[in-house]
Amino acid sequence: MLAATRQLGPPAGLRAAVMETLFGLMACSGLRISEALALRDADVDLKSGVLTIRQSKFGKSRLVPLHPSAVDALARYRAQRGRHVHTAAETPFFVSTRGRLLGQPVSDRQAHRTFDQLRQQLGWVDRGGHGAPRVHDLRHSFAVRRLLQWHEQGLDLNQRMPALSTYLGHAKISNTYWYLTGVPELMHLAGKRFADPWENGDE
Repeated sequence: MLAATRQLGPPAGLRAAVMETLFGLMACSGLRISEALALRDADVDLKSGVLTIRQSKFGKSRLVPLHPSAVDALARYRAQRGRHVHTAAETPFFVSTRGRLLGQPVSDRQAHRTFDQLRQQLGWVDRGGHGAPRVHDLRHSFAVRRLLQWHEQGLDLNQRMPALSTYLGHAKISNTYWYLTGVPELMHLAGKRFADPWENGDE
């Protein structure tokens, strides 16, 4: 998807970089689309590698640490954006790039429209849950990948859940536990882990 995003026009414009960085950040951090679009330049601390999410869905703020590879990508984007838009603390991190809207925040509608365009271009289809893939599925994929990694490493998911719930900004930890029951891959791993002791003759 990110490779396809790099081909967005116009060729000399900033649109491809904006959308590639927006979708890439969501995929590697699990941010909600509303949280990513609400970021201001001052909220993105690349020296510390931390995002400040202010007054998110449930009125709570939180800090979101980033992997160094994500920090590098955001730094490249910020430098490229600076060649097109004057930067101040309150400058939207993700900016519109056309005409009179240059430098204004990317709208939710614009982000969804671009994602839908890429989805159709790539031929993505429904896996059976809720129609065509949505931009919000980037957040779901992040959470599921994290849980799968922990599970495959033999870590106790119950001990890890509070950290993941806080990172995602869930109001209730039960919202995070949903990922264990809502994804076939995790159901398979959980079932296998439960069955192993019985296969080995343990009581």
